[in-house]
Amino acid sequence: MIRAVVFDVGECLVDETREYGTWADWLGVPRHTFHAMFGAVIAQGRDYRETFQEFRPGFDLYEQREARARAGQPEHFGESDLYADVRPALNQLRADGLWLGIAGNQTVRAGRILRELFSDDVDLIGTSDDWGASKPDPLFFERVAEAVPFENSEILYVGDRVDNDLRPAVAAGMETALVHRGPWATIQWNTEEAEKLPTFRVESLSELSGQIIEFNARGR
Repeated sequence: MIRAVVFDVGECLVDETREYGTWADWLGVPRHTFHAMFGAVIAQGRDYRETFQEFRPGFDLYEQREARARAGQPEHFGESDLYADVRPALNQLRADGLWLGIAGNQTVRAGRILRELFSDDVDLIGTSDDWGASKPDPLFFERVAEAVPFENSEILYVGDRVDNDLRPAVAAGMETALVHRGPWATIQWNTEEAEKLPTFRVESLSELSGQIIEFNARGR
């Protein structure tokens, strides 16, 4: 049975359109051009951070985050950047009696923002910077497993990426859900792995409650 649901952050809970737009502005690149290159890098199976190298070789994302903060333009997301289904889905899953968590590749600053937004809604908020491990490193999912008070097989990890989310979560013995939004899921959605690997494929997080109830009923 699924007893816990743990969510990725970017393009799962948070629509990152505005944030990547501000990176284009910081680089002095037209947003349309930046987004096109971003999609091309993903489609080629490369790390998304290579997008920045295409426009500025030697670009260090962590250093530039600090530079943006010093310039009064720190990374930021808020309630208006959450996908519309996030709050209703969390409320329903909580009403269903499930243990909830948020865990993704995020900075310390992003972790603080997540705690401001979700501390009253979930049981766990963990980030790669907190844990010293980033997806798809298996250590990240070991950290998730250590924090969740259930067996790995009772955890559903929800994300938008086959490579970073589903593949390593399945390797860790977890159930998975792929949500169809954002650049990664859009590009990967019709691949064989995206069709066969996840326990659930959903267009909206609001579908999770019914899917989990049905899944658990089959296991009884």
